[in-house]
Order: sequence, then C-alpha cells, then structure tokens
Amino acid sequence: MRIFVLNTAAGVLAAALLLSTPITTHAADGPPNIVIFLADDLGFGDLGCYGHPIIQTPNLDAFAKQGTRFTQCYAACAVCSPSRSAILTGRTPYRNGVFTWIPEDREIHLRASEIALPKLLKERGYATCHVGKWHLNGHFNKPTQPQPNDHGYDWWLATQNNAAPSHENPSNFVRNGQPVGTLEGYSAPLIVDEATAWLKQHRDPSKPFLLSVWAHEPHYPIKSSPEFKAKYLDLTDDVQREHHANVTQLDHAFGKLMQTLDELKLADNTVVFFTSDNGPEGDGIKSPGRGSTGGLRGRKRAVYEGGIRVPGIMRWPGKTQPGTTSDVPVIGTDIFVTAVGIAQAKLPTDRILDGGNMLAAIEGRAVERARPLYWRCVIAPGPLKTAMRIGDWKILADEQLTRFELYNLQNDPQEKTNLRATQPAKFEAMKTALVKLNTEIEAEGPDWWKNYDQEDKNVNKNKE
Repeated sequence: MRIFVLNTAAGVLAAALLLSTPITTHAADGPPNIVIFLADDLGFGDLGCYGHPIIQTPNLDAFAKQGTRFTQCYAACAVCSPSRSAILTGRTPYRNGVFTWIPEDREIHLRASEIALPKLLKERGYATCHVGKWHLNGHFNKPTQPQPNDHGYDWWLATQNNAAPSHENPSNFVRNGQPVGTLEGYSAPLIVDEATAWLKQHRDPSKPFLLSVWAHEPHYPIKSSPEFKAKYLDLTDDVQREHHANVTQLDHAFGKLMQTLDELKLADNTVVFFTSDNGPEGDGIKSPGRGSTGGLRGRKRAVYEGGIRVPGIMRWPGKTQPGTTSDVPVIGTDIFVTAVGIAQAKLPTDRILDGGNMLAAIEGRAVERARPLYWRCVIAPGPLKTAMRIGDWKILADEQLTRFELYNLQNDPQEKTNLRATQPAKFEAMKTALVKLNTEIEAEGPDWWKNYDQEDKNVNKNKE
C-alpha cells in the first residue's frame, strides 16, 4: 500500500481562499467533533480533484489539499439506503437489514436493534444532528418505525428520500417530527443553513458534536441555481449543464459549512469525512445523469467499480497530512469504526462489524478488517449482483452464486479481463471465501430480502 505526498503550495493558497482564517495543524483539547458529509449519486470522477475536466468544485478541491484523498474509496452498496445504513452501523447492509433502497410505506428500515453511530456517541457525551436525506425507513415520520431521533440524533431536518418536487424550493422536509412546508432555495445550501443554525444556536457548546450532512445533490430530479448554471453556458446539452451546475451547487454548500466551522473556531478540532453513497445515475450520455465514473466499468446499481467506487476525502488537522493521497481500500462501514475510535467510545462487542479503522489508511497501512469487502445489490442490471474484494482481487457473482467473474484491480481497475479461467487456483479460493461470507451474512440479517417482489425490483428507478 502506498501514500503519496503532493505539492501543497497550491493547497495552501486554495485553503486561504476557501476559509477566512487558515486552519492550524494542531488539534484542540477535548474529544474531536465529527462531520460526515454525504453526496447522493456523485460519481468517482465528478470532482475536479478526481480529474473531471469541466465540473468546477473549488471548495472540495481545496479541502482535498488540506487532508487525505482516497483513490480506492467504496460505498457499501451500489444504491443509497444500504450505503447509509452501513455508515451508521459499521455493518454490511444485508446484516443490518437495509438491503436495498427503500420506497415509501415499505417494511424495510434501520431497525432499533442496530446500534447507530449517533446513539453510541451520545453515550460518550456528544451532541448530535442530522440534516438532509434520511432514506432509512419506509414509514418516514411515523411511529411505526424508528426515526432519526430514535437512532440518537438530538436535532434533525430530513426527507424520506429525494427533495421534492426537486432541489429547488423543496416542500417535503420534516424538522424534529414537524413538517416545515416549502423552503425557499436549493437543497444542499438549505441543509447547510440548517446545520449552521444548529451549530450556532441549538447545540450545547460544552459538548463535542456529530453532524451528519446528507445532501440530495446530484440525485435526480435535480434543479440548480442560475448562479451555478451560468458557469456552464458554453455547454449545449441542457441536461449536462443542469447536472454539472448541481455538483457545483453541492460544492458551494460544502464550502459554506467549512467556512462556518472556521468562523466558529471549530475546524482545528473537527474531523470531516466527505464521500458519496454510490456511483452516478444514468448512462452518462443520453439519459438523465451526466456523472462520471472516471472511466470505471458500470454505474449506479452495478457491483462493478463504477457503481461502488466513489470520492472519499478525510481531514483531521494534526492527523491527516495536507495534500496526501492514499490508495488503501476503504469503505463506508469503516466510517463507523473510525468515528467510534476518534470519539474514544467503545465498539459493540455483541455483533459482527464489517468495518475497520481508516486511520491506518492515512498512514499508508492496510486497514485491518475481520471480513473482506463485500457488496450486494438486488436491483443491479444484469445477472451479477454480488461482489467481494480481498487484496487486489475481486470476484463478482449472481445471486445464486453460480455465475462468476474474477478481476485483478491492481492491473485491471476497469475490469476488462475476466481471469476466472486463467487463474483457477485464485478463483477457487475467492469463490470459497465468497460463499462462506455470503452464507454468514444471510443467516444474520432479517428475511425481508427473501420477500422482495418483482414490483419492487421494477419500480421507477428515478425514485431511488
């Protein structure tokens, strides 16, 4: 595993433009604050710092130069709800029950029996807040299923799934159990405004805090401010212009939050994670969805790399070295384990955790994990719906574990050459490991996935 140190001069200049006061390199006394900023359907190649040639993301580019950028960061699933459940529990989605995206009024939900990160950190004395997309229950804001507060959030402003009718002037947000009606503005800036208000007016300043900011951008149906669309007037494709402006809108909101942390003199003692819940929507060419996989195979819903490999950036002043890049594989379940360690809380010992501590990765070491990286997506296109990675090797399979493909990601990150036939020993070892892990996971989780009918599979994908 390797960690690369980049020239930080440009990063220092960019940080100065982004923040009103430069971030110092030492941590303040007391347990660190933790921010988890999650984009929705943001592809691996959608940010300037990940190589996009057009989309403007100056705030995230500057942020990447202040910390560690991961080049092999994964969502825990190829669709949204499972990825979110993994971040909050450290457990792969088929274990925790949120095995697919959750339509309204369905039984699937993050169960109260799961130990969610905010609840665990509250026991450690943390104040907790969630703003943005929730999508971890079908009975949103109803007593029949757990809500954000039941999982440990003191304050929350959320939607069940998408901002509706779009990102512009959304009307479906609920604050602490009370619908708030139409909000004027655009989704990502609006939820950052809520986070800012909580930081300034509602949290207990004597406590460290956990703040989850889960944006809707750039998930469809999207709507972008004219301010950001004006940056792409040379594009002739209106759908492409709207999408690219939407990512810039997301970047703008992220920058506003980072500026607030700096103004409140919180940045030095705050760990910030930025990532996405899965790969980009659509085909990237004609259908809605102009996100980039950075050349990786597959897109949202696929267990190929383009569906699950996403941007991942971490900044912890005094711990992460500015301007570094790590190629150590990390995954959404790792955020839970890492955050618990940062807060000096105790990991649950009564259940299997699939995540590991990402702090090893920022030092260039492999993340220690008891079980391999694993993905399963019931609505993946085509027959292959399950995948597992050990080292540089990745195996993909259908749900019955009868059809397989094998790739070496070090030599073939685009998954072009199936090595099943030419590497029989490696294939048999990977197959055996996958069957064992898959059996264990299915035995632990609830049986909801067994009753997932064809109507659910074919539901309008634009609602995911």
